[in-house]
Amino acid sequence: MRTITSRSIRIFTNSLIANLTRPKSSTYHRQPFFALPTTTRLLLHSQIRKMASSTKHPILLKKPVKLACIQLASGADKSANLSHAADKVREAASGGANIVVLPECFNSPYGCDFFPSYAEQLLPSPPTVEQSPSFHALSAMARDNGIYLVGGSIPELAIEEGTEDKKTYYNTSLVFGPDGKLLASHRKVHLFDIDIPGKIKFKESDVLSPGNSVTLVDLPDYGRIAVAICYDIRFPELAMIAARKGCFALVYPGAFNTTTGPLHWRLQGQARAMDNQIYVALCSPARDISASYHAYGHSLIVDPMARVLVEAEESETIVSAELDGTKIEEARSGIPLRDQRRFDIYPDVSQAKVSS
Repeated sequence: MRTITSRSIRIFTNSLIANLTRPKSSTYHRQPFFALPTTTRLLLHSQIRKMASSTKHPILLKKPVKLACIQLASGADKSANLSHAADKVREAASGGANIVVLPECFNSPYGCDFFPSYAEQLLPSPPTVEQSPSFHALSAMARDNGIYLVGGSIPELAIEEGTEDKKTYYNTSLVFGPDGKLLASHRKVHLFDIDIPGKIKFKESDVLSPGNSVTLVDLPDYGRIAVAICYDIRFPELAMIAARKGCFALVYPGAFNTTTGPLHWRLQGQARAMDNQIYVALCSPARDISASYHAYGHSLIVDPMARVLVEAEESETIVSAELDGTKIEEARSGIPLRDQRRFDIYPDVSQAKVSS
């Protein structure tokens, strides 16, 4: 059945008014609604209510799914990081998780000084094991456990053909299906360039380049999710686009720090869930006070009414929650933002470049 939108109802109403108020003479005048006869107004109201009540919105989440965020402790040894991640993914899957999320830069320390030395070449895809051991490790984790895996992020090295001396670096998330095949990749769109005097100064753009698209991922068993990375969450447009494109969850591997984390980490997760009435998952590295960058931790999962379902502290752990599509519909029916947006006043940002 075709989805009936509020715009469709307005078009129908205008058409019906025009037909009902068209005089028999050749001159066409449209009467205002309040000037129509009472019987005509009642008929219009009845038709509008009938159309509105028959509106069918697509089911975003086909069946309940358990999502787990692994708050992983990583060090300087990439091989050890990959092995440890595989152990924790196995643990999450054995606990019933169908979708597992790893944190930002899970295979390396986080920082501009580390990006080039840990970067792996992902294109052309699939890369060789030598080009990207992390790609193949993540693929095996997904396949061996029969899960969907949002592989946090890794530093990516891109080399244009014929320009081997020109190197570009990205912060990239890879998503794999239960068969181990790559479903999507997301290059961090908004680079973490901040300067809070006396607190923290960080400039990813000194090394990294930004991605250029919204990333949506179809999970055939469940529905569609969106994946973005850390600082991307501060830009609500990405989330709005994803929600209007039919996502049931927004997934953010991220590494907020101990300055911005207490201020905004949980708040950003709740805000994106509240604005879009879908699930939000934020997955952080565990905090390591001996590292040069101190991750905040506090991985969490938020429901469509912006309630925090589960939240970690700062140490290594796994947090999980069951996502239920009926909760999305309850939120959207109770507070019907979906049907009340005024695109006649402001533009619909979902008309954007999307990678899926």
